[in-house]
Amino acid sequence: MSFLENIYLAGVIGEGGAGFPTHIKYASSPKYLLINGAECEPLLYTDKFQMENYYKEMLAAIQAAKIFLKAERAVLATKKRYEDLIGLFTQEIKDKNYDIEIFSMENFYPAGDEQITIYEAFQKAVPAGGIPLHVDIVVSNIATMKSIYDAQNGIPVTDKYLTVTGEVKEPKVVKVPVGTPLSEVIEKAGGSTLDEYMILTGGPMMGKFVTQEEAEDVVVRKTTGGILIVPKHHALVQRGTKSLTAIKNETRAACIQCSFCTQYCPRYLIGHPLHPHKIMRAFGIHDVYDERFAEALLCCECGICELFACPMNISPRIVNVFLKQELRKNGIRMSFETGPVQPERENRYVPVDRLLSRLDIRKYYDLGKPSYLEIETDQVRIPLGQYIGKPAVPCVKVGDFVEKGTLIGDLPMTDHGSRVHASISGRVTAVDDAVTIVRERRENA
Repeated sequence: MSFLENIYLAGVIGEGGAGFPTHIKYASSPKYLLINGAECEPLLYTDKFQMENYYKEMLAAIQAAKIFLKAERAVLATKKRYEDLIGLFTQEIKDKNYDIEIFSMENFYPAGDEQITIYEAFQKAVPAGGIPLHVDIVVSNIATMKSIYDAQNGIPVTDKYLTVTGEVKEPKVVKVPVGTPLSEVIEKAGGSTLDEYMILTGGPMMGKFVTQEEAEDVVVRKTTGGILIVPKHHALVQRGTKSLTAIKNETRAACIQCSFCTQYCPRYLIGHPLHPHKIMRAFGIHDVYDERFAEALLCCECGICELFACPMNISPRIVNVFLKQELRKNGIRMSFETGPVQPERENRYVPVDRLLSRLDIRKYYDLGKPSYLEIETDQVRIPLGQYIGKPAVPCVKVGDFVEKGTLIGDLPMTDHGSRVHASISGRVTAVDDAVTIVRERRENA
C-alpha cells in the first residue's frame, strides 16, 4: 500500500480542529508542509504530552509526509517556552538527518490557530475566505502525525488522547477508546470536586457546553481534545449559554461600538475584512440575515472578541456562529478582498497569562502538569460521522463480533470522509448513525 492509502485505510483525520480527512488533504502538491504543535487552547496539555512521548514517531511521519508531498520545506511550529521539547526535536532531526525546520512562537492566544500559525511561520496571509492551500501550504496537527505514523504500520485510529482538567481531583491526560461517554471518562479519571458542574469539550475559548445529563450520551470522538469541568454558574457558562434573544437585546442596549472586538480580531489583523463591531451593530437592528452579514463567514470562532476584548460582556462570537449557519442555510456565499496586514498586529497579541486571569480559570493552570492514565471501557458508541465530510457506511450488523481495530464504517477513498474502526473488542448491539459495541471475550480467544 502507498503512504496515502495507508492513511485512508487507518481512518486518519485532522486531530486539531474540525477533523478534515487527512488522505483528502494530502492528495495535493503543496510547496510547504506546516505541522502545528502549538496547542491553541489554554489549559490543554494533550499535544504537548504526545510530543514528549512520541516525538520520534512524529518526526519520522513528518519526514515521510514531506517526501510524499514533494514539499520544498517542512516546518514544525511550536511554542518557544517548550525549550526541553524543542531540544528533543532538534537532536532527533540531527541524528536522523531529517529535513525538518523548527519554528518557535511566543505564548499568545491564538497561537495554534491554523491561519495565525501560517502567518507567524511564513509571513503569508491566507486569503479571506480561503484555505492554506491557496498559499501553497498544507497544515497538519502534530497529533495527526502520530496517527499517520501508526497508519504506516497498519494501526487504525481507535483511541484518543485528551486532557481532563478544571474542577477535578487531579488533572490528567487520558488515553481512551473512541466512543466512550464523557461521564465515564470523568468518573474513571477521578471524578469532579463538584456535585453539580458544566463541561466544556475542547477548551475554554472554543469548547462546546455539555451538561452533566448530556454527558451520559455525548461520546469521545476522534476530534475531542479536552474535557474542562467548571461550576454551573461560572462566567464562561453564563456567557456561553445565553439565548440569541438575550444577546440581541443586550446588543441593542449595551454595544457602544468601541470596536475593541475588531481591533483584537486575529483575522482582521492579518487583513481579512472582518469587523465584528459592525456586525453587532447590524445584528442589533435587523432581523433578516442576508448579505450585509457576510463578513461573519470569515470568523474563526476563537472567542477573543467576547471573552477578552468586549468591555460590555456581549457576544460577537456566538452571533457570528449563528449568522454563519443562517447564511449557509440561505445559500449566501461571498468572495472577499484581502487587505494589508494591520501594522499594529504584533501589539495586539493576547498573552495567555492575562487570558487565564480574565476567564477566571488561572487556578486550573496552577494545578500543574497532568498525570497520565489509560482508560478502558465495556461499551462504546462510535459515531459513523465524526469529522468534516460524509459519514461512513456501516459494514457490520447487530450480533457481529469485532476485534479492536476491525473496520465498522467504510466509504470509498475518493469520498470526502473517513473510515471508522472498532475501539474495543466485543459484540455489536446497535447500528444506526453510530455503532454500539459491548465488550465481550470471545470463546477460545
